[in-house]
Amino acid sequence: MQNLATQCGSLRVVGLGPGADALLTDSVRSAIAGATDAFGYFPYVERLSGLGHLTLHGSDNREELGRARSALNLAAQGRKVLMLSSGDPGVFAMASAVFEVLDDAGPEELERWVAVDIDVQPGITAMLAAAARLGAPLGHDFCAINLSDNLKPAAVIERRIQLAAQADFAMAFYNPCSKSRPEGFERALRVLRQECEPQRLICFARNVSHADETLRVVQLQDVQAEMADMRTVVIVGNSQTRQVGRYVYTPRSYGVAGSR
Repeated sequence: MQNLATQCGSLRVVGLGPGADALLTDSVRSAIAGATDAFGYFPYVERLSGLGHLTLHGSDNREELGRARSALNLAAQGRKVLMLSSGDPGVFAMASAVFEVLDDAGPEELERWVAVDIDVQPGITAMLAAAARLGAPLGHDFCAINLSDNLKPAAVIERRIQLAAQADFAMAFYNPCSKSRPEGFERALRVLRQECEPQRLICFARNVSHADETLRVVQLQDVQAEMADMRTVVIVGNSQTRQVGRYVYTPRSYGVAGSR
């Protein structure tokens, strides 16, 4: 096994953050500098296009499992491979896809991949970058829900939103809608309007850390479905969430704002 390990390379599963280079972690920068190859969705691979030491392997955003297999196979040949995600690779991204492929591997694949050094590097996910720009809307208990029904039934999504609202969680919605599936955020709004008061604060953070970043805070009663797209993170406050000036925050406790 030791001889096999010396021949095998590594697979670093990394998050490129929400967009701005300044939000790339030092550990991810180091992984990029030491890599030979990078796999990822075309726009993420494009971010590394100026680095001559890397061979880039771009693919469509629905080819996650095939991408993971290809990266593992190349790492098993001794290459130092990156698997790219935006944000954090463990939040609705490629880290779980890599382990899903390992979990489903047959004997021949496992024999090739067993000695690959797999390391997941954390990144700044869009939810946390958006919350920081808004103030502190996730300052109490919260959850993250992906509104895409590509990999789970719409009924499951609606049930999770319903239960989270009933439990008074703040919520961060990823992938609220797309051109092919515009109904995702509309479904979420229907549930929220059934479970939450009309004055509940809803925050829209689009293209956070990019030059065209936009932030918007609206009461639930005034929200329109077209306010969100695939480049928007939607943060739903809990019943205690409030605004102070241009900032939105959720108190750390239930009670009087400002209590220690």
